Amino acid sequence: MKKLIVHGDAGFRKDAVISVDGEELVVFGVARQGDWHGPDRPQLWCTVGSEDERDTYQRRDYIPNFLDTEAVDAEAVEVVEKASA
Repeated sequence: MKKLIVHGDAGFRKDAVISVDGEELVVFGVARQGDWHGPDRPQLWCTVGSEDERDTYQRRDYIPNFLDTEAVDAEAVEVVEKASA
């Protein structure tokens, strides 16, 4: 599990499956930053991981400050599967 900061709107929501640098990740949570007083483009601050880490995320059995953080541009993110409505 890790934090992923996406610079720009990559067009995905919570529960989507995305691919970053060939690694498929499930999006557990998304917080949109920078719409009003932020950078030129919005930023999506996401908690992502593999499907078997979903239970750990839901039980909050982790320390958010200790997660690895990676920042990418929206163009580097490929949406593999959109979230079911």
